[in-house]
Amino acid sequence: MVLPLVVAALLLAAVAAAPGARAADSLDTAAASLRNGPVYVDPRARDILPRSEADALSHKIEKAGKPVFAVALPAAEKHDRSTLLQDLRTKVGVTGVYAVALGDRFDAGADRSVLSRDAVENLTGAAQRSHPGDSGAMLTDFVDQAVEQAKGDAPATWDNGATTPSGSTGALGLLITLGVLVVVGVGGTLLVSRRVTRRRQQENRARLEELRPVVDEDITAFGEELTRIGFDPSSPKADDAMREDYTRALDSYEHAKTVMEKARSPREVRDVTEAVEDGRFSLATLEARMDGKPLPERRPPCFFDPRHGPSVEDRRWTPAGSTSERTVPVCAADAARLDDGEEPMAREVDTPAGRRPYWDAGPAYGPWASGYFGGALLPGLLVGTLLGTSLGSPYAYGDYYGAGPAGDYSGGDHSGGDFDPGDFGGDFGGGFGGGDFGGG
Repeated sequence: MVLPLVVAALLLAAVAAAPGARAADSLDTAAASLRNGPVYVDPRARDILPRSEADALSHKIEKAGKPVFAVALPAAEKHDRSTLLQDLRTKVGVTGVYAVALGDRFDAGADRSVLSRDAVENLTGAAQRSHPGDSGAMLTDFVDQAVEQAKGDAPATWDNGATTPSGSTGALGLLITLGVLVVVGVGGTLLVSRRVTRRRQQENRARLEELRPVVDEDITAFGEELTRIGFDPSSPKADDAMREDYTRALDSYEHAKTVMEKARSPREVRDVTEAVEDGRFSLATLEARMDGKPLPERRPPCFFDPRHGPSVEDRRWTPAGSTSERTVPVCAADAARLDDGEEPMAREVDTPAGRRPYWDAGPAYGPWASGYFGGALLPGLLVGTLLGTSLGSPYAYGDYYGAGPAGDYSGGDHSGGDFDPGDFGGDFGGGFGGGDFGGG
């Protein structure tokens, strides 16, 4: 009898406090609502996003099953625009994509594991340019694209109550949230096994350490390429385009080193190899400018060894022991070797059976390869190989464990305030909707 009385008292307290809390801090109310559904509209912002449009937007997000959050707030609300997005992300505590219409301004951000910084900036800019002055349309346009591109799944808490897109139901969101917290508190000890968690953490660390030597070799090789190219930004022959290429390559190198130094899960290796691949393409572009040659086409790296740099063409190839021919991107040197009937210069890694090409080294190399070639391209390249057959396993791309022990959160996972603002795409630091608050 004690628990029902406690729950009732909490619910009554929430009902009494909700109006005051909503008036005092609409961001808290928005966060409480977003834990139960993807869209929140402050009652004073219904002119920005009418109820029918909010309901349609909520239905679209829920149907897609992606961790995308949309909020409409009135311009009169006194928020610090430079930290609004970060504060909302902290209060909701769920890894995902966050889009906010504030009066006639709009901006968005996302955790890098859900949507890349470039994608956030491109989608935000496109929405702002397409609907100048209409933040509701910007919000809808952005969400339409984000649900197609975002990674991860909708938060599990969305299944625990009805979606509440309108601010008028903010109190209901608080009630549901309190109820969920009580239930989780009572049943949590029955659902969580510390022994299982420890085992998963140990396996995560072991797989990361298996990858570390290969990734460190890639970073070192990339650093040597930066030195070899011998570019001097202060040289009279250097122009702005060259300096931009070089800066991007340097930034990629530093980002790769930093992420790998802090990595605690195999999943983070994808971010490292993505950065290295991007940096190598920037170097290839810089070298072409320096030599007065045509700029290279943006292509995947050489399949046989990404250290060879961007590929120059596609070739048909069948791996040893397989009958499945496939098309793979190759560098010029490996294309010449194939023309001569020779085996390409494959990247080999250590395995229990000795040195083997990475595609025959098993699922541990999924995160490493997916950073170079992307999750969509990879299965076709690796069909019939040991790594290819493992891509449908729980270990594919390092995603098996979901939220790991040290902030390794995928889309829709609850992280609370445990996230790196520097890894949260979208630049609210420069102002909401631009440095001049221009809204478009």
